[in-house]
Amino acid sequence: MSLIINQLSAGYNHHQVLKGINAEFQQGQVIVLIGPNGCGKSTLLKCIAQIHPYDQGQVIWEKNQLNLLSKKLLAKQLALLPQHVTAPNGMTVEQLVRFGRFPHQGWFKRLNIEDQKAIDDALSATHLSELKNQNLSNLSGGQRQRAWIAMVLAQQTPLILLDEPISMLDIGHQADILNLVRSLASQGKTIVMVLHELATAARCADFLVAMKDGQIIAQGKSEDVLTKQLVHQLYNLDAEVRIVEDDQSKKRLLVIPNKFGD
Repeated sequence: MSLIINQLSAGYNHHQVLKGINAEFQQGQVIVLIGPNGCGKSTLLKCIAQIHPYDQGQVIWEKNQLNLLSKKLLAKQLALLPQHVTAPNGMTVEQLVRFGRFPHQGWFKRLNIEDQKAIDDALSATHLSELKNQNLSNLSGGQRQRAWIAMVLAQQTPLILLDEPISMLDIGHQADILNLVRSLASQGKTIVMVLHELATAARCADFLVAMKDGQIIAQGKSEDVLTKQLVHQLYNLDAEVRIVEDDQSKKRLLVIPNKFGD
C-alpha cells in the first residue's frame, strides 16, 4: 500500500504553486517535507487531503484516486491537521476530539463504546485526559495544539497529514508528539508532515522530501538528502551538516549554521 502523487500541479489565483509533483510514499513510514516558506509544502498536504483543487495530476491511495471518493469515505482514509485551526467558542477539549469520530458514526450520530475508547485513547496519548473538560480558550497554545492532534488521532485513519504539528509545543511535548508519530508508523500508519527544524526532521523521517519553488528537488533517506549543498540551495544558508553518534551509538544529523545568507 502506498500514496502515489502523479504530475500534481496546483495554485492560487492563476499563480502556480505546485509544478508537476511526482512522489511515492510507502505504508508505515514517516515522510517529512522540508523547504522554505512558500515552497508548496502546505499546498501539497491540502491537495492530498482534497481540500484544495489541483489543475492536473492524480493522488492515489490504496489504488483509489482520492478525488473520486465520497467525503465520508475520504475521511475514513485520511486525516489532516492544517497549520492554522480555530475551534468554536465554548468548546471543551473532549468535545473537539469527538469530531474525529464523525466519519465513523451512523445515521443517528451517537457515540458508541468503540468511539469513546478511541477518544479516551487519543486524550491519553496526548496527555490531555485530565484536561478533557477544560474549555479550549482556557488552555495554552501548546495544549490547544495537542487537543487538535488528539482529534486527528481519534479519527483513526491509515493516512495522517500534519502541517507543522510541533510548532507551538515546548521541547518536552515536541518529543512526546514525535515519539507518538513514530509509534503510529510502527503500527502501519503512513504519516506525511511538515517540519522546519532540520535536525528534528532528519531524525524523525524515514523518508525526507525537500521542496523549493513548487517542486521536489531531493527525496530519500535523511543522510542522503540533507547535505551542506542542499541546505544552501533551500535556504541560502551556509551551514555544516554533521553526523554524530549519541550515547546509544545511533547516528544523528546536525545542521550548524555558519552565517545567514551570503
